[in-house]
Amino acid sequence: MPGPDPHDDTSRDYEQFEKELLAQDRDAAGGDTADIDDATAQRLVNDLVDADVVTPVPEDQVLVHEPSGTAFDSTTQLAVFHRGWTAGRDADAEAE
Repeated sequence: MPGPDPHDDTSRDYEQFEKELLAQDRDAAGGDTADIDDATAQRLVNDLVDADVVTPVPEDQVLVHEPSGTAFDSTTQLAVFHRGWTAGRDADAEAE
């Protein structure tokens, strides 16, 4: 009895799919901060602190984004998150 048809073998497709999913997970976990440099992030976070949108918690060395309740230990991560959060909120408001 002959073996399986090599043209019907989808294991390579599955492996490629898995690699793509892992790459997407890494991208999502790392966050794309290429468009926000440290100085821009610091200015945005300072503005958010002044507007009571972000609360610094010195004893824990974190910044809490009050509307979402999410804590960050990096001003850049917080700035990227806030931009995305604002864009998502604005998109929801437009859809209504």
